[in-house]
Amino acid sequence: MLSVNNLSVQFGKRVLFDEVNVTFTPGNCYGIIGANGAGKSTFLKIICGAQEANSGSVFLEPGKRLSVLEQNHNAYDEYPVLESVIRGNKPLFKIKQAIEELYSKSDFSDADGERVGELQIQFEEMDGWNAESDAAFILSNLEIPAQLHYTSMSDLDGKQKVRVLLAQALFGNPDVLIMDEPTNDLDYDTIMWLENFLAHYDNTVIVVSHDRHFLDAVCTHISDIDFGKIHHYSGNYTFWYESSQLAVRQRAQQNKKAEEKKKELQDFIARFSANVAKSKQATSRKKMIDKLNIEEIRPSSRRYPGIIFEQEREGGDQILNIEGLSYSMDGQKIFDQIHFNMAKGDKAIVFSKDSRAVSAFYEIINGNLKANTGKYEWGITTIQAYLPLDNDEFFDTDLSLVDWLRQWSQTDEEREEVYIRGFLGKMLFSGDEALKASNVLSGGEKVRCMLSKMMMTRANVLMFDEPTNHLDLESITAINNSLKNFKGTVLCTTHDHAFAQTVGNRILELTPNGIIDRYSTFDDYMSDTKIKELRNKMYS
Repeated sequence: MLSVNNLSVQFGKRVLFDEVNVTFTPGNCYGIIGANGAGKSTFLKIICGAQEANSGSVFLEPGKRLSVLEQNHNAYDEYPVLESVIRGNKPLFKIKQAIEELYSKSDFSDADGERVGELQIQFEEMDGWNAESDAAFILSNLEIPAQLHYTSMSDLDGKQKVRVLLAQALFGNPDVLIMDEPTNDLDYDTIMWLENFLAHYDNTVIVVSHDRHFLDAVCTHISDIDFGKIHHYSGNYTFWYESSQLAVRQRAQQNKKAEEKKKELQDFIARFSANVAKSKQATSRKKMIDKLNIEEIRPSSRRYPGIIFEQEREGGDQILNIEGLSYSMDGQKIFDQIHFNMAKGDKAIVFSKDSRAVSAFYEIINGNLKANTGKYEWGITTIQAYLPLDNDEFFDTDLSLVDWLRQWSQTDEEREEVYIRGFLGKMLFSGDEALKASNVLSGGEKVRCMLSKMMMTRANVLMFDEPTNHLDLESITAINNSLKNFKGTVLCTTHDHAFAQTVGNRILELTPNGIIDRYSTFDDYMSDTKIKELRNKMYS
């Protein structure tokens, strides 16, 4: 058991945590959520001892081991891969080192022999003789092949290092596992493996993630940081979000009787439980369902940006035609002979194993990059709006946000400051924030501004290259809901699984040997065995 008692953290005049008291119990997975700047990562650093609180204490039950996902990807560069994983279990590795040091002594004595015997008993009790095979097993599941296990960490690329450090955190069945954004830089299959691993993990897991599918798959509780406090809620992220929204709606319904409201909440829990019971991980989720409690449901103070995409006019039958598009980088073909035709209302998830391919594709069809071969043609009725992966060039100016957004106004009314301020207010830039210089914005603020720009154009074709980057869960949820309801055409690339699954009705995968084009949900596409075989062939 891990408990936090009377925890307070203050930076200058800003109070981050105020007398926080929470307990994390074995068998549960806690998803830590909160608005940007609420202190999610700070809280993780405090409970794992990397940062001091102003007051209060963190108590870990004696004899229990806490493991943390390392954020410094170069921290183990001097060690081999397999050793780096085993080092994750510090008590075990310490004993292993002590045994090796004793055996390496040139004047090995009887006392040394007795000491080795004692250490080996401890080592056996910790299952140390299987340490290398256990570490190798986790590495293999995380797609680090056996030929790399004795390679130096410094020889691995960034994505491989992330996987090794994840293996390190998981190694040795820690009693408390703490992870900050564990799905970053992982592909679909690896995330699915991790979801399955954690869903059946018997100890305590505490995780911060912006991946809603991941939070839904692994969490038995949501721990919400709000107004300097932390509250545990039974259930996963979707349950927390939908129940809090329902509670907000109920609060607005002043005339509704208490009995009616209670029945509505009970019916909601029943429907949610039935859906969860049908999920792939129903067995491990049963403990979550059993704990769902009507008394815990309460309105959230979270602010969601007002993201609504409207069309100035409906697009015609001809949207976008692509013929024979090819592109190479540094002499390497990243996609070749791309042929497809977008139909009105298609919502296509565009992706590739090489992220450079999709970014180059978007830049080509937006006229910012020239293809090696092939052509594209937009329908004459289309109005396009595009959110690029890199949007820095749009903010290389000291214009205020009001003046910045005014550049895309289309009517006299839209040019009025009152209108623009109202627009920015819906995107959470209220009061003086609307007068901020556009060249001092954070990554998330820039994305919200770009979304405002897109909404101003009232386009009927929307293109997004990783729209969820830099956004908090509230903004991700808002844009996700908006695109589900959008009546126009969408091309979207995202690493957010829930986003891809709920928005897309068509999958376009760009490969060095052509395109895979299927009308399908993302999950069905990724689980189809014939498509898996085709994908392996197209990338070979």
